[in-house]
Amino acid sequence: DVQLQASGGGTVLPGGSLRLSCAASGVTFGNYAIGWWRQAPGEGREGVACISSRDASTYYGDSVKGRFTISIVNNAKDTVNLEMNSLKPEDTAVYYCAADKGTWEFGSCGAALRFFDYKGQGTQVTVSS
Repeated sequence: DVQLQASGGGTVLPGGSLRLSCAASGVTFGNYAIGWWRQAPGEGREGVACISSRDASTYYGDSVKGRFTISIVNNAKDTVNLEMNSLKPEDTAVYYCAADKGTWEFGSCGAALRFFDYKGQGTQVTVSS
């Protein structure tokens, strides 16, 4: 069974940086994609970023391009970091780590990210002065 353990988040001033991490268990390297979607109060789900463990292709939502970076970071290839820079108040939301089985090559994970089969607990990110 796939399990996701998220960490990171918190409160930061506008222009600041945060890192979110997600450790996955029950996945096979090369056969899953993992990423983050977020939800602000009263809003729907917004895909933030995802990465394929097969070809390392990535997807970024338009609102975070150039500011956020997703990467697979450890030797076991089962932990993903989301580096968030130049944070804006509109980035404030609950962020959810999500994963799905499959190769998800060529950045295709973005199309289904918001509805991936597996989801970790949410972590709050607040950007405020």
